[in-house]
Amino acid sequence: MQEMIKVAVDAMGGDNAPAEMVRGAVGAVTLRQDIKVALVGQQDIIKEELEKCAFGGSQIEIVHAEEVIETAEPPVMAIRKKKKSSIVIGMNMVKDGSADAFVSAGSSGAILVGGQVIIGRIKGVERPPLAPLIPTEKGVSLLIDCGANVDARSSHLVQFAKMGSIYMENVLGVKRPKVAIVNIGAEEEKGNALVKETFPLLKNSPDINFVGSIEARDIPHGDADVIVCEAFVGNVILKLYEGVGATLIGMVKQGMMQSTRSKVGALLVKPALKETLKAFDASQYGGAPLLGLKGLVVKAHGSSKAQEITNSIIQCVTFKEQEINEKIRKNIGTAPIEAE
Repeated sequence: MQEMIKVAVDAMGGDNAPAEMVRGAVGAVTLRQDIKVALVGQQDIIKEELEKCAFGGSQIEIVHAEEVIETAEPPVMAIRKKKKSSIVIGMNMVKDGSADAFVSAGSSGAILVGGQVIIGRIKGVERPPLAPLIPTEKGVSLLIDCGANVDARSSHLVQFAKMGSIYMENVLGVKRPKVAIVNIGAEEEKGNALVKETFPLLKNSPDINFVGSIEARDIPHGDADVIVCEAFVGNVILKLYEGVGATLIGMVKQGMMQSTRSKVGALLVKPALKETLKAFDASQYGGAPLLGLKGLVVKAHGSSKAQEITNSIIQCVTFKEQEINEKIRKNIGTAPIEAE
């Protein structure tokens, strides 16, 4: 008998909640018969959205949560005080085993705090990083960390590289993924104090396929499979990536509508252009897993539409099937990493 994987989804989190969250859940269970989804949030509102989708199957259930953690709320205080919120209830479902994973497009701070406080870290993991997949010329790369640890140490970055390698090899099927550290030049002696301290640790780590430094301009070319950095740098890269991509797409569309000739040309190239631009749509890769926790938490974009939520839920199935947490537990040692 096929094993069912249950994913709790924060139906109240995100700019487009609950409608897009509910539609995303319906999309996931329509595509996969081995998924069950628990929509966590205000029952009456979620039920109304499900009725709009004309869904009445048994693969989706509603778990009532009367409170909502807003984006602007202080994360620690919100997690402590709002015990009946969709984020806290969803994470407690992962903690007690009633759900295999939790997906939310809600408050990043609350998700990061809740992941560590409620679910907890795998023993030996110093800091759990957020690790989204970003589109490149050669496919995708894993950007780790992109928002969880803005004041990381060198030992954290080494663990990020190890966890990222495990993820890319087992979830994406990339054999011996190439790992690079974000730097302002290719030379080993370049970089700030953190990069200079981390570089030799990565270089001397036998279980990491380290290829050296990578400059930001080379990231879109796909020169590395795992891009390692602390969260401040990673978040800047991610947001710039998204902003430039959206701007370029907008400018291309505008340019194609400027004259009759360009409009005719647009009709001719539209199919090929649409397929090319689709590869740079981040929503098709799902959300960013918070790696290194005892259970799986996936942070989706705050502006997520149904497709990203669907893909985030399906992403959880692969994560569970490939036993990513067990592999991280086996590969991340408890001994501190020291510079030579």
